Amino acid sequence: MTPTDNDRIWDDLRRRTPDWLPAAKLGIFIHWGPYSVPAWAEPSGALGAVPESEWFKHNAYAEWYFNTIRIPGSPAAQHHHDVYHDAPYDDFLDQWTAAKFDPAEWAPLFAEAGASYVVPTTKHHDGVSLWDAPGTGTRNTVHRGPQRDLIGEIAQAVRSVGLRFGVYYSGGLDWSITDLPPITSHLDVLTLRPNDAAYNAYAVLHVRDLIERYQPDVLWNDINWPDAGKRTGAWSLHELLADFYAGNPDGVVNDRWGETHWDYRTSEYEAFSENESESAWENCRGIGFSFGYNQAEDERQILSGRQLACHLTDVVSRGGRLLLNVGPTAEGDIPDIQQVSLRSLGRWMVQIGDLLAAAQRVPQTVAQPTDDPWVRWLETPEHLVAVVDQVGETTLNYRHDRVSGTAAELVGASGSVAASIGSCTVRVDELIDGPAAVLLPKR
Repeated sequence: MTPTDNDRIWDDLRRRTPDWLPAAKLGIFIHWGPYSVPAWAEPSGALGAVPESEWFKHNAYAEWYFNTIRIPGSPAAQHHHDVYHDAPYDDFLDQWTAAKFDPAEWAPLFAEAGASYVVPTTKHHDGVSLWDAPGTGTRNTVHRGPQRDLIGEIAQAVRSVGLRFGVYYSGGLDWSITDLPPITSHLDVLTLRPNDAAYNAYAVLHVRDLIERYQPDVLWNDINWPDAGKRTGAWSLHELLADFYAGNPDGVVNDRWGETHWDYRTSEYEAFSENESESAWENCRGIGFSFGYNQAEDERQILSGRQLACHLTDVVSRGGRLLLNVGPTAEGDIPDIQQVSLRSLGRWMVQIGDLLAAAQRVPQTVAQPTDDPWVRWLETPEHLVAVVDQVGETTLNYRHDRVSGTAAELVGASGSVAASIGSCTVRVDELIDGPAAVLLPKR
């Protein structure tokens, strides 16, 4: 099959982006599973910043524990031997209690942080489903561990506070149904994945069940999709996505289905940054280096609310949005260290969130971002906006014919701003929860 033929398969799925998505600049990701019991990974660094030759053996993702403990000589394998005496991974499913899980507490926290949508993991690479997924027998959270439909409870709670709901599904990897060696390179990710018709049918049944039960607005697949399903016709990915759109015109899908179809591209921490040049893209990352809860992380790895605000602003200023992950404990608590950052971000979003929702990127011919001082530019229908993470005086330069007069307003900080044609000087006395915004009325 030529690339042109492959493109034609997916042509009829292309459509206009639903109206809700451009304004949804912040989403909440949730990684929760049996890996939340050991809750351990070496905090080696961000994906994309650690050399590939070191990444998999020193994987910072706690949700990859099942894979990393199988790599000889890895710190995770040593930790698993020392603490759990090489116990089978599935022991963690039975030890996962979710005893303190209350989605009615989670959802208001996500809303307070300024999120518009929430995407929990429904099945990660370990193959454990957080709902009674068809074909999983008792290897799911309804029959073992928490003995609850965690996805249904999260969906109901987040919708009750006005947020949209999506689902993450690992279609590309499932270590529970394959007898393959551990993944030790990105090449292994491509080659050591199930591609046969049987796994395609298994995955199709799962995603169809998620759609029928929970009516998600986002299908967030991970890694890839089995090659046997990359076609049209019965039990195909094309049929699955077409039916999803037919049932929910507001629905969107990400780009991790292989070279098939997507509504937007994704980057992850510092990896896949080439996708950030596309017209619609989303950066996903944890508050620390891991998605799943990692008890080995502390304040040195965790982003503060101010750092989150700067990262979110940077992403939005370049035309993207942020899917920010929380990793609950096995008991179902959002760790305090993560809550502090989320609440701080939320206080900043009260002042700046509406600007971000309306924002579009600013051409560098109009105004240019800088790192010293840290300045990012946004454009709303009414204003050219400079977001400044700098205490003291900062001079802003911009194309004068895009601004009306010399009026300007400072939002989100104490201080003053004095504008002239083509530039202004802003003085910020104190920054607390995040950078300040300078609003310059447009012509």
